[in-house]
Amino acid sequence: MFVGRDSYGHIVVAGSWSDNDPDFQEWKAIKPSDLLLIGLASCTAHDVVMILERQKQHLTALHIDVKGDQLPQPPHAFTEIHVYYTLNGVNLDRKKVARAITLSLDRYCSVAATIKGVATISHGFELVGLEDDTTGDQSS
Repeated sequence: MFVGRDSYGHIVVAGSWSDNDPDFQEWKAIKPSDLLLIGLASCTAHDVVMILERQKQHLTALHIDVKGDQLPQPPHAFTEIHVYYTLNGVNLDRKKVARAITLSLDRYCSVAATIKGVATISHGFELVGLEDDTTGDQSS
C-alpha cells in the first residue's frame, strides 16, 4: 500500500492487489488505475458545476459514473472511457447542460486533456426528475 499526499496535505491510500494470495483483501486500498478515473470524474464535476452556476442553472445534485476499458496485457492502458452524468435541478436547460459537459471535457478539464492522448473519451447525460427525461450520448 502507498499513501499519496497532495500539495495541500490531503492523503489518499492506493495499493496493488494479488491474485496469488488467498488472504489478500482487495478493498485495503484504491487501485491506481481507478484513481485515474476518479480524477477524471472529480475534475469534470468541478467544471460542470462551475459552468452551470455561471449559466444561472439551478443544479441540486450531480452523480458521475466513469467506466474504462483497459488493454488485457501490461501496462493495461485505458483505450476507451465513458463518462455518464446524472443531473438533478430546477428547470435545467438541456442545451446548457450539454454545453457545460462539452466545455469541461474538451477545454477545461486537465485530466481529460491528458487522457485524450491515449484513450477515447465518450460521454452521456441524463436529467432526472424532469418532464423531459431523455438521455444524450456523445464521443469526443
